[in-house]
Amino acid sequence: MLIMGLLGLLLITTDYHSQALVALRSGFNVVATPFYWLTSVPGRVMQWNEENWGSQESMLEENQRLQQEALILNGRMLKMSALVADNARLRELFNTTALLKTDDVLIAEIIGLSPRPDQQIIIIDKGRNHDVSVGQPVIDAQGLMGQVVEVSPISARILLIADTSHAVPVQINRNGVRSVAEGVGRLDVLELRHVAATTDIVEGDLLVSSGLGGRFPVGYPVATVSSVVHDPGQPFLTVQATPMARLSQSRHVLVVFRGEQRNRAFETP
Repeated sequence: MLIMGLLGLLLITTDYHSQALVALRSGFNVVATPFYWLTSVPGRVMQWNEENWGSQESMLEENQRLQQEALILNGRMLKMSALVADNARLRELFNTTALLKTDDVLIAEIIGLSPRPDQQIIIIDKGRNHDVSVGQPVIDAQGLMGQVVEVSPISARILLIADTSHAVPVQINRNGVRSVAEGVGRLDVLELRHVAATTDIVEGDLLVSSGLGGRFPVGYPVATVSSVVHDPGQPFLTVQATPMARLSQSRHVLVVFRGEQRNRAFETP
């Protein structure tokens, strides 16, 4: 150790006072460079891992944040879309009320459906407290939906025109030919019974309420003829029609009053 120490002091002194060891030191640096690089490898690997993993974690966090923001924005857009659709439907209802010159109407919201699969019944949020009574017609912005069959103080049950127990006296708007449209238990189909084979009726004809029987006012759109089948040798046509009212889609409806039917003044809901 003493010899090595003295040799080190000698080399340091010689290097300090002369340039004799410059070439030797340069050679040693060339030889030592790979060792310096090898000793720095662990640090470089750790730094690379930190940079890459940190960057990946940052990207994952940013991606998650953007996904959450997108989800929130989509939710708000869906809510706005629903509000726009509701406003459009309400405007359609108000436009419909402008056409009812002699009838008073009450806007109601559908709040339930009958749980029985063999019944086409809806429940609205207006009842006896709003002067609603059994037998009143109910329409939406497109056409006749049905009639009130049961009333409670704050709600009412509406039998839709698609129910198998429901029938509407109708007439062809084009020529005034009368018939009866009956429900078959499906929301998209009505049938006209006992239509003579010689009747002037074609696909696309508009069927409106005829007013016969006094239950439904004259002229409300009921359905459009979708199919007319004539079986040779049979005295009657097989006629199907598509309801004009959106029986499975409407959220708001109009309960129609006929002047004398309502005792108190109309109340805007």
